[in-house]
Amino acid sequence: RNSKKESDLNLAQARVRDLDAQLNAKEADLATALNENRTLENELRELRDQVLSLNLSLEDTKKHLHSEMLRRVDLENHMKTLQEEMTFQKRLHEDELKETKRVHESRIAEVESGRQREFESKLSDALQGLRKQHEEQIQGYKEEMERTFSAKVENAQLTAARNSEFANAAREELLETQKRVDTLISQVNQYQSQNVALESRIKELQNLLDYDRDLHRRRMAEKEEEMAQAQKQAQAQLEEYEHLLDVKLALDLEINAYRKMLEGEEQRLKLSPSPPSHSTATQAASQGRRYLHGKKRKIKETKKREHSAALKTIQHVSATGNISIEEIDADGKFVRLKNHSDEDQSLHGWVLRRRIGSVADVNYKFPSRFTLQAGQEVTIWGAGAGVSPGPSDLVWRSQKSWGTGDNIGVTLITDDGEELAERKIMLVPREEESEQDDDYEEITGSEADFASQTKRRRKKKCCLVS
Repeated sequence: RNSKKESDLNLAQARVRDLDAQLNAKEADLATALNENRTLENELRELRDQVLSLNLSLEDTKKHLHSEMLRRVDLENHMKTLQEEMTFQKRLHEDELKETKRVHESRIAEVESGRQREFESKLSDALQGLRKQHEEQIQGYKEEMERTFSAKVENAQLTAARNSEFANAAREELLETQKRVDTLISQVNQYQSQNVALESRIKELQNLLDYDRDLHRRRMAEKEEEMAQAQKQAQAQLEEYEHLLDVKLALDLEINAYRKMLEGEEQRLKLSPSPPSHSTATQAASQGRRYLHGKKRKIKETKKREHSAALKTIQHVSATGNISIEEIDADGKFVRLKNHSDEDQSLHGWVLRRRIGSVADVNYKFPSRFTLQAGQEVTIWGAGAGVSPGPSDLVWRSQKSWGTGDNIGVTLITDDGEELAERKIMLVPREEESEQDDDYEEITGSEADFASQTKRRRKKKCCLVS
């Protein structure tokens, strides 16, 4: 039962290791999710800044469009004012001309009839001169007003065309900005939903982790209680066994005393002697000696074969940076690296070079944008390792194995060609240890001595195995 409990304890410890591995994987997933959450928050912050800048530019464009529209209205009003002024000047000149004609006609009517003929030619000449002068002035005013009006109209048309182009461009830019804002808002909503989903996933993983921890703690407490009960039962059985041995020793002493008394009476009465009853015990003791002797000889032969075939592993480790090669699998399944610093290390362009004896070197290049987190480990598995890699592990798909041999070396080389870390494994034959013959002990005497000798043999065997 004790061995069964030990096997249960080993299974529980294996389960604990599995749960620790799952915990590490979950913590790695949590760290990845937190990094993605921080990245999404930064992108959301940048998108919000872009939306604010676009809103500001939209407001500036609206203000500029409003000012251009006001200028256009002012120019149209000014053009109408100039047209009205030109009409007014034209009417004013016509009224002045009529008034001048009326004044001259009245003057001509007042002049005496005698002077009328004398002044008719002068009056007609003066009238023609005044008419020509007025016509020239009116024509000059008209041409100047037409030139001014046409120039102002052209300027107003050009300004209106420019303002319409600006307004169209601003309208198109506003539409594009609105579309981009809508796209960014949809992306922000999507990122927020992803963030909520990730947070819920993190909470679920945290709850599952807490549940696993509580379950593991309860199971460990139950196992400890079962072990304590098993130890108590074993101790009670041992005490009972010792008590039975003491009773058996007392009974053996009494039997020997009665046997001696019976032999004395038989000798005194000269009766035929009975066969000695202690021959059975002697035979059992001899069988126990033969069993132990055979078992000891078998253990010695097994030890000789193990010592003759065993190999000693020598490892050479060197590292000049924060990244070190923690472990090389002797069967060539994986190579493990670790970042000992407090900062993340990008391994873009770095190479792991493998050397096995006289075999040509093989290089493993890390994927682009691969970053080893601070204090974390990464395991590079061979393609034929036959395991499912974790989320933070890598797989060397072009090689089934890292290779095996008596001399294996792996070197970590940076993108600048600097050898940052190295680990070598060398297998050398172990020297055969000398055998000691004083472990064998011949057992004689009663069954109590046989039991004590058996317990001592078990203790020695446990020491050898450890």
